[in-house]
Amino acid sequence: MLQTTLCYMNIGGKTLMLHRIKKKDDVNHDKWIGIGGKFEHGESPEECMLREFQEETGLALTRWKYRGIVTFVSDAWCEYMHLFTADAYEGELCECEEGTLEWVEWERIFDLPIWEGDKVFLRLLQERDAFFSLKLVYDGERLVRAALDGEELSI
Repeated sequence: MLQTTLCYMNIGGKTLMLHRIKKKDDVNHDKWIGIGGKFEHGESPEECMLREFQEETGLALTRWKYRGIVTFVSDAWCEYMHLFTADAYEGELCECEEGTLEWVEWERIFDLPIWEGDKVFLRLLQERDAFFSLKLVYDGERLVRAALDGEELSI
């Protein structure tokens, strides 16, 4: 089972997004996503998120919140993604090896090419403050099922 982190930094009505265009054979190719990556041995979710954020952006987060866990399921894989938001950092933004970093107005994010399931958890981040558990089931790139805290959602 793959474990990853994803963080959305929101400052002044804008969110730092990564347009994944540089890696070959990337499941996220041409998608816009938050900042994150895979756990290294022995890391906690917070340690992984902080390391990945700094590696991909050059920024050291100074204030963040652990918001939820998202379970992704498909025929080919299963992943637990630990979801964070942040709103303060130190340092200077650098170039990312995986794509282009861009500050995007929150309202514009839903118009970008993002995963259907990302729309679900991005709305939850906007509407809820409480920690949540979200399960997203995919058939290829198509979202076929979603459940929030064990309750089915209509998609």
